[in-house]
Amino acid sequence: MSTLVIQIPPRPRLRASAQGPAGVDGTGTEYVYAMSPDGLSMATHGRCAASLLPKANVVVAVLADTDISWHRITLPKAPAARLRAALTGVLEEALLDDAEGVHLAVAPEATAGQPTWIAAVDRLWLTGELAALEKAQVFVDRVVPVAWPDDPPTGHFAEGAADPQGTRGAEGITLSWSHHDGVALVSLQGTLARALLPQPLPDGARWSATPAAATAAERWLGNPITVMTPAQRALQASRSLWNLRQFSLARKNRGTRALRDSWRKFLTPTWRPLRYGLITLVVVQLLGLNLWAAHQSSAISARRQAMVAVVQTAYPQVRAVLDAPAQMQRETDTLRALAGRPGETDFEPMLQAAAAAWPPDRPPVETLKYEPGKLTLAAAGWSPPQIDQFRNQLTPAGWQVESVDGRLTISRAPATTPGRPL
Repeated sequence: MSTLVIQIPPRPRLRASAQGPAGVDGTGTEYVYAMSPDGLSMATHGRCAASLLPKANVVVAVLADTDISWHRITLPKAPAARLRAALTGVLEEALLDDAEGVHLAVAPEATAGQPTWIAAVDRLWLTGELAALEKAQVFVDRVVPVAWPDDPPTGHFAEGAADPQGTRGAEGITLSWSHHDGVALVSLQGTLARALLPQPLPDGARWSATPAAATAAERWLGNPITVMTPAQRALQASRSLWNLRQFSLARKNRGTRALRDSWRKFLTPTWRPLRYGLITLVVVQLLGLNLWAAHQSSAISARRQAMVAVVQTAYPQVRAVLDAPAQMQRETDTLRALAGRPGETDFEPMLQAAAAAWPPDRPPVETLKYEPGKLTLAAAGWSPPQIDQFRNQLTPAGWQVESVDGRLTISRAPATTPGRPL
């Protein structure tokens, strides 16, 4: 699943104009970005305007070190709907700005009643940055810090804004120091940076620097340093569990975007075992259905062969069995006719059945007509009760009676379960 990581430019400070901070509407703002096919390796990177950013399945925005302040508190025990207000009450004295103008985010996997870290960001600025990206059809799924309190500690050296080429040596370089007690950003000029780092340097600490600051940083630190471009550092930060899109800035998914986001989440590596399980289940079901269909087809074929064997055993003269019930009926009628015995639909049995049901108050039939399987009797002057009585006496014996225009037609009632052709 492709991932686009965007580095949000640092928030302008001590700069004001009649139109507000530069880049609030996204006009003229360029973003450092990294494109990854899997969220781990970097395929392409660069810098461009929001409208020119490449498309990806997941978009992650990374905030600079200077745009987040960190606060260590005990997470209040409050319901999710009131947690934001509870955090404001706890941090009200620690925040430099008005609490309503600050966006707060809780550390991942935080537990109520336990110490945790809270990230604080300028709400208006962050909302404006996300709105500018959305205006360019770039919808940010997660917002993560480029550095956060962590252990083992991490140090990153970068050239300062006043010395973008790193020509002033260590004096123009800043150090971002992330450790279990917080995140600090200091200049290498002076003694504060030396005082900030524990001596000796902690084992397992990870050190990196931008290409322009790497040489001076290695001399200052006295240790080898991994060279890391801003795009590489942003891609590394995107793998953090942090997500600052909480509370009022949480993603509000509706309609097709909700379906798209659900589908993208389903395609993430986290859901890979479930995908494999579903595919395996579908394959097993298909195999099972095919095996069951083959078994049923074999059983039906065996039954057909058994029926053919029964027909050909009873009637050796039948060579090909196409409609077993009809063929058996025809053969039986032929044998009965050869034996001189009347069938149930011959004239004599039908006339005998009609005579047995004939109403005693009716004179003998005046005219009758016989067709194979059908006997028609004249019934002029019959009342409806007489017709119903005549029909009711014949129905239990398997006959059906139709009354049309003063005539009664007797025939065999059709079988309730018609025969099936082979």
